[in-house]
Amino acid sequence: MQPIFTNDAIVFGILMISLGFVFYTESIETGFWPKFYKIIPGLFMAYFIPALFTTFRVISPEWETENTLGEVVKNKSQLYFVASRFLLPAALVLMTLSIDLKAIFNLGSKALIMFFTGTIGIVIGGPIAILLISIFSPETVGGADFDAVWRGLSTLAGSWIGGGANQTAMLEIYKFNPAKYGGMVIVDIVVANIWMAILLIGIGKKDKINKWLKADTSAIEKLKEKVIHFSEKVKKTPTLTDYMIMLAIAFGTVGFGHFASKYLSTFSASLIASIESQSWRNIFSFLGSSFFWLISISTIIAIILSYTKAKNYEGAGASKLGSIFIYILVATIGMKMDLNQALENPGLIVIGFVWMTIHAGLLIIVAKIIRAPYFFLAVGSQANVGGAASAPIVAQAFHPSLASVGVLLAVFGYAIGTVAAIACTILMELAATL
Repeated sequence: MQPIFTNDAIVFGILMISLGFVFYTESIETGFWPKFYKIIPGLFMAYFIPALFTTFRVISPEWETENTLGEVVKNKSQLYFVASRFLLPAALVLMTLSIDLKAIFNLGSKALIMFFTGTIGIVIGGPIAILLISIFSPETVGGADFDAVWRGLSTLAGSWIGGGANQTAMLEIYKFNPAKYGGMVIVDIVVANIWMAILLIGIGKKDKINKWLKADTSAIEKLKEKVIHFSEKVKKTPTLTDYMIMLAIAFGTVGFGHFASKYLSTFSASLIASIESQSWRNIFSFLGSSFFWLISISTIIAIILSYTKAKNYEGAGASKLGSIFIYILVATIGMKMDLNQALENPGLIVIGFVWMTIHAGLLIIVAKIIRAPYFFLAVGSQANVGGAASAPIVAQAFHPSLASVGVLLAVFGYAIGTVAAIACTILMELAATL
């Protein structure tokens, strides 16, 4: 069904009005809104309002129309593509300019422990979900040959540990029926986005959660204070020249990132294709992703710039400018969420929710044992499930200086995604045949 508005210029206007509404109401200090935002964080609303517009078909990320010949034409909004390929890397550059790598490494091992806990949660969550659902509805996890549900779920494992490149690799490895692949994409979108929404709501209650976890947040607070102190030290009233130079740095880096990523991904893909072993080709498939190289190159250049005078632009509001881009990305991600899709294939959606619950449960248990802050739990999870597109969103919601932590962990996800997803799929196949 065609939405009311299909023109991206109009849709972008709607998204910006939504963001303006969120920021305006969040700034009100009396009455209903302060009480509301104590419960529901503004970042969640920036995500949820566009989702409501999509659910009620005011806007849509994808829709079908019929041409004069009666042929069905598939249409797609380009807003998420623009936000993820242009604004996200630009935001990462602006937020990383003032990065203190030493302070980030001083955060300790808990960040990595929670990341790998999230990975293990996905690896074991899939087969456990199949075993549990098979008790009540064996047909939901059945299927034979290339229609086997476990083959389709392998693509979810790839997406939820690495990202799009790993997901595609798993589709190629296990040859799931392409005609049924759309159902798995819906599960991915619905479950992953609802989980992200829950994490965003949790950020509003992070102090209570940290108290319950008995978490030591001193390293995170020290990093935040260091960045705030540096920002105050170099603070200045930004001029038009400052804004233009910051945008030049950000989008100049993004432009170079696109230029270099095209060649690096093509070179890597041809190099991987020359490897004799299919298993090794699959393991390194993420290197053929131009998005992986774009994010990596942008972040590396920003880290290099952080050792130059460019870091002083934090005083002119570099991270605030980056946060604007992040919020626009959040709105476009929210736009991809159609709550009606949750009803289209309830069996598969239930598998997805059980799977994600196991992932979440394991993270909570380990966080409680090692007293890890909620920040490490949330970012460790999103570095797996959401990858480079959403891990920085969750990280910067705690503080803009922490966005790069999300990126660094997401890169780990790319690197181990296919191997971990293969391990998960082997277990899912065993569970499905028991």
